Amino acid sequence: MALTCNIDARGKLVRLISGIVVTITGLVTLFAWTIPTNSLIAWGVTIALIVLGAFQIFEGWAGWCVVRAMGFKTRL
Repeated sequence: MALTCNIDARGKLVRLISGIVVTITGLVTLFAWTIPTNSLIAWGVTIALIVLGAFQIFEGWAGWCVVRAMGFKTRL
């Protein structure tokens, strides 16, 4: 499946900024909660935040939204 651009410049910017925020939140969580407690739940939450943030950054960079690619209409 080809990743054709399906979002405009505003949507790209929103996804890029939210991806950066989520990734930074994941990194803060890593050092503030996961490493000190070494909990399995903390690791799961931290990894999920970092992966989801990285995916949002990719969406913003590529101009492609997975939700729009599945046929749903989004406001941005």
